[in-house]
Amino acid sequence: MKKIKLFTDGSSRGNPGPGGYGIVLKFNEKEKEISGGFRKTTNNRMELLAVIIGLESIKTKDHPIEIYSDSKYVIDSITKRWVNNWKLKGFKGKKNKDLWLRYLEVQTNFNLTFHWVKGHAGHPENERCDVLAYNAASNNPKEIDAEFEKSESDLFGI
Repeated sequence: MKKIKLFTDGSSRGNPGPGGYGIVLKFNEKEKEISGGFRKTTNNRMELLAVIIGLESIKTKDHPIEIYSDSKYVIDSITKRWVNNWKLKGFKGKKNKDLWLRYLEVQTNFNLTFHWVKGHAGHPENERCDVLAYNAASNNPKEIDAEFEKSESDLFGI
């Protein structure tokens, strides 16, 4: 059976700071790139958001999907099922609840396999995703990561 390959990366220029995500989707001989940026966010949020947006852009559930990421945060949280335990505990003390809930919703009914790849080690698609994410974060993004900025202001009582 033919597989869809989803390559992802996230970036932030400061943590928190301007951030971006990069995605490369491959199926057969076709390839699609997606990227976006936010004015203030974190690297982990962008790593996770890249996976989510990549999955949201796949319109079929007829093919297995292999996901490649250099984020141990994302890969381990999913493959070691930490996110499932976090959900059972209401994400108490965990960051990025909004994105984890979005991931859990979008991943339903997909046949997913996750692969960790070493970042900045010459993996062509990971390198391309890194460029897309870096450029999205570096080009003065205006989009607001509302949940991040809301939670950050909540910490300071603003």
